[in-house]
Amino acid sequence: MSRHDRPLKLEPPTPPPTLSDRALDNLRFIRETMERAGTFTAVSGAGVTLTGILALVATPIAGAHVGSPRWLLTWMAAAPIAFAASVVLTVLKTRASRSTFTGALARKLALAFFPSLVAGAVLTAVAMRAGWYSALPGMWLMMYGAAVMAGGAMSVPIVPVMGAMFMGFGAVALATPLVFAGWPPEHRAMLLNAIMAAGFGGLHVLFGFAISRRYGG
Repeated sequence: MSRHDRPLKLEPPTPPPTLSDRALDNLRFIRETMERAGTFTAVSGAGVTLTGILALVATPIAGAHVGSPRWLLTWMAAAPIAFAASVVLTVLKTRASRSTFTGALARKLALAFFPSLVAGAVLTAVAMRAGWYSALPGMWLMMYGAAVMAGGAMSVPIVPVMGAMFMGFGAVALATPLVFAGWPPEHRAMLLNAIMAAGFGGLHVLFGFAISRRYGG
């Protein structure tokens, strides 16, 4: 039998994808699309770093006397300025990177981020009225950390880690007046200011640099 007379061996046809496979692929695509639409990845590392720099500048301006009018006014003025600067830089990064930022995502971020800040503002007023000034640094760090963790759940993974670190610093600050109760008041105040500078200043600069390196600015 010649080579041309041999019967041809036909490969069996590839079976078409089943309905269940196509349904799973469609569900996977829909889920990934929804996850991308519900995640904000354009957080500005430069904005976070600038926030830390402003906190470090505010520390010596506020002075060492926790609860004094100068101390309170400095920190209460520094907070909205730093927040506004960070928001502006984040908006600029969002536009430059053409990231998706829908109204629905903005509402989710606001609902996650602002409740802890509002609670912190109310508790600040209560603490000031009661004269619990030594609790303010720890409370501010804790409430801000909770806000960052909540908002960071819809952002890049490093942001919730930053929030957890702020809460840790806040816990240390709240424990300071109890652990160092035997210290002179001025020494405890210096320690509280150092914790605030390390938290609002150092953590912002450190994580802002990391965000810039990993996520492009």
